[in-house]
Amino acid sequence: MNYRHVYHAGNFADVLKHIVLARIIIHLQRKDKAFRVFDTHAGTGRYDLNSEEAQKTDEWRDGIGRLLRADIPGQLLPVLSPYLDLMETNDNGKLLSFYPGSPLVARKLLRKQDRLALSELHPQDAEELRQLFSGDYQVRVNQLDGWLALGGHLPPKEKRGMVLVDPPFEQSGEFERLETGLANAHKRWAGGTFCLWYPVKDRRESDAFARQIKDLDIAKTLRMELHIRRPGNDRSLNGCGLIIVNPPYTLEAEMRQLLPWLSKLLKQGDGAGFVLEQLSEG
Repeated sequence: MNYRHVYHAGNFADVLKHIVLARIIIHLQRKDKAFRVFDTHAGTGRYDLNSEEAQKTDEWRDGIGRLLRADIPGQLLPVLSPYLDLMETNDNGKLLSFYPGSPLVARKLLRKQDRLALSELHPQDAEELRQLFSGDYQVRVNQLDGWLALGGHLPPKEKRGMVLVDPPFEQSGEFERLETGLANAHKRWAGGTFCLWYPVKDRRESDAFARQIKDLDIAKTLRMELHIRRPGNDRSLNGCGLIIVNPPYTLEAEMRQLLPWLSKLLKQGDGAGFVLEQLSEG
């Protein structure tokens, strides 16, 4: 209940997460049939980078700030454009005052037939989320524990879509909840795409989590991680990861192009790099 994403909005972890979110939605658009996007830990949806909270850390400057200033190789533009086109920038490409959270990234990529379901437990953040999407018939906001939403709202009537699970990791046991949540949700909606975010602090911890996911024996599971410095045994956020079930068939190849370049761009210390592997194939 105490976690506020505004302190971290636009950081390296958001960059990876939102690039992949955009790529998945772009893939879903390839068919005319409607789809639904679920965001289980939605936050406020839009973040003021000039707020006192955001300025305390200024994490966005080493995340989206670096990406907007970068000379992007031509072969990566098709991968990055759907995400970068959503940024509120001036004529010089410099980020203005706000960064879009995952709800707004998803909403801007929906077509008229698609829907977005958002869950947020924090009362103040849930109210800001409601105000952001007030009157928008394509978006439903629930002040609800994301883990309950993950178990109770699947499958959607559209039968197509994705679930983004991005818990705050402020309590112990979040890795176990991710594993259990995925196992239960996949039983309810085996055809859905699931995208699970997690922090990388100690490499041994994230490797153990990947083994747990692999042991679920769910077909078509992709693991990717972005490390801004070498993961050690301290408690710093040294990187972040995504577990993706039923990824778009193009995603692994896209990330194999992107991650080497992105890890160099966003590095903050020795040992920056990435992980990209299939935990199970279909």
